[in-house]
Amino acid sequence: MVVAIIALLMAILMPALQRVRRQTKEMICRAHQRQWGQVFFMYMGDNEGRLPTGGLGMPGIWLLRGAYLSGDDPNAPEDTYHHLRTQAIACCPLATKTGGGVFGMGGSYGSRPIDIHGTPGSTWEAWEITTPTPAFRGSYGYNSWLCQGFAEFPRRSRGRYVELDFLSIEGRAEIPLLLDAASPFGNPRNFDSPPRWQSDGGIGIRTFLINRHNGCVNALFLDGAVRMVGLKELWTLYWSWDFDRANAWTRAGGVQPEDWPEWMRNFKDY
Repeated sequence: MVVAIIALLMAILMPALQRVRRQTKEMICRAHQRQWGQVFFMYMGDNEGRLPTGGLGMPGIWLLRGAYLSGDDPNAPEDTYHHLRTQAIACCPLATKTGGGVFGMGGSYGSRPIDIHGTPGSTWEAWEITTPTPAFRGSYGYNSWLCQGFAEFPRRSRGRYVELDFLSIEGRAEIPLLLDAASPFGNPRNFDSPPRWQSDGGIGIRTFLINRHNGCVNALFLDGAVRMVGLKELWTLYWSWDFDRANAWTRAGGVQPEDWPEWMRNFKDY
């Protein structure tokens, strides 16, 4: 009889305990992103409000690694940025282990090539950069348009992207900087569509379209605020100058409940 009562109590308490444990991890995730805000704002404060800028928006990866971004050789940073050790805040507690698969990316920083290889992440797994070494894993990704002139077709000066002072730009509270993600960065376009079946990331907006926090992802914005963002809300954010925030996947653009894939229909509309 006593054993049966204990079993009943455990059955009642376990869901509540699991819910509390999950909420605690969500709070830790947001705390990590607030610390990331300090990292990015420290960099911008040292660089007249600018973020690392270059081909494909990839130079921001070195800031994720806590490495000093040098124009001499971005593939082999030898020092840390302000002695930062970003490994402790690199992962959401719900996605700390790596999975399978392989990814490779190529681009440039100024005249220098950047070649990156690693393992993609997912809703519940961290991504990992294995080349160049040392290996580094994380489960957040940044808005790469911020490292690419804040535009799909950015202005150039003498062959380089025009850099912006993001500390003085308007609308910072709606410009996403760093979010839960399946890869180190993403470049959403307003015509990106959701997958028919629930997936674990991809390119464009799908990088951040992961159901990690009950229909939401945590996000750090360019004004330093951290909050939950609904998955459908991703299409309404101020990703770049070019991003149409009244696109076909928003209420302002006329999206209907039946337009969404079934796995997203019960999520909040925006």
